[in-house]
Amino acid sequence: MNKVYLLIGGNMGNRQENLQKAIALIRQRIGEVQQASSIYETAAWGKTDQPSFLNQALLLYTAMEPLPLLKEILAVELQMGRERIEKNGPRTIDIDIIFYNDAIIDEPGLIVPHPAMAQRRFVLTPMAELSPQLLHPVLKRTMQQLLEECTDPLPVHTFN
Repeated sequence: MNKVYLLIGGNMGNRQENLQKAIALIRQRIGEVQQASSIYETAAWGKTDQPSFLNQALLLYTAMEPLPLLKEILAVELQMGRERIEKNGPRTIDIDIIFYNDAIIDEPGLIVPHPAMAQRRFVLTPMAELSPQLLHPVLKRTMQQLLEECTDPLPVHTFN
């Protein structure tokens, strides 16, 4: 089985319900979710004239290889009404592969570890909660170290 970390998030509709629905679909279609971080709220990153996002990190195990996993993730997003209209635009759900085992993958359409994660507090905060000692295979820093070194000014708050 492959150990996978995902980040799920969204800022349209009932955001918390959308996260719950995404987790249910991931369980059905991809693999059993072993752990989930708290839910965090943050202002939109990149394109700021939109509602705040809710984000959550997940640890799951799957038999899927990376590219079939990505295909299934995109199918879950589509099933939940995701429309890719503008880069960094609003969305019902966004599911990113953060880590796949300790693999370094650079394929068309799939780069793992997620290339921008070390610059994004909204990724690092839930990842550091879930697995603070997890080592980034490229940067050779733990999630906790990356979070402490992160210069992203956007605040991240636990969502009640």
